[in-house]
Amino acid sequence: MRKTVLLLLLCLATSLGAFAQGSVNPDSVAYQLQRQKINNMLTARKQKFGQYETSLGQHTGIFGFQTKDDIRRSAGILMDIAKTDDAIFKELKILLEYRDFQQKQIQSHSKEAETTAAGYMQVITHLQQQNARLKQQVRSTEDHYNTKQNIFVAAIVLMSASILLLMFRKNRVKA
Repeated sequence: MRKTVLLLLLCLATSLGAFAQGSVNPDSVAYQLQRQKINNMLTARKQKFGQYETSLGQHTGIFGFQTKDDIRRSAGILMDIAKTDDAIFKELKILLEYRDFQQKQIQSHSKEAETTAAGYMQVITHLQQQNARLKQQVRSTEDHYNTKQNIFVAAIVLMSASILLLMFRKNRVKA
């Protein structure tokens, strides 16, 4: 039972390490230090488990039996392994919390960037609409100006024609 739990723990730590490498920024120094600390603890645990298996094989008693000291030594090593497992679980929890913190921070920055981009898009849309309105006003003002200019030109031409007509009639009447 213990071997299964220990093997499961080792597989979990290995898969967690592989998952963490792919999903978290590898430049994060604190994260890498925490991973290194856990890996060192797993290595120490593996060595302790090797010592435990060796101590189980030791039979220093008469006729090749285990003595109380052999059993106590094995139990002490096993207790040390259990303490190491507890410490590994605590460090894994810290590592997972740190990863969650990083993910939340990334999500926060992502939402902030999306909000900023949406704000920029609104401003751009507003400015495009305002630009279109101003272009329309310029066109209508130019049309209005051209219409007035045509009226003024027509009035000047009519006035000039009237003056010329009056001058021509006045000259005819004198002759």
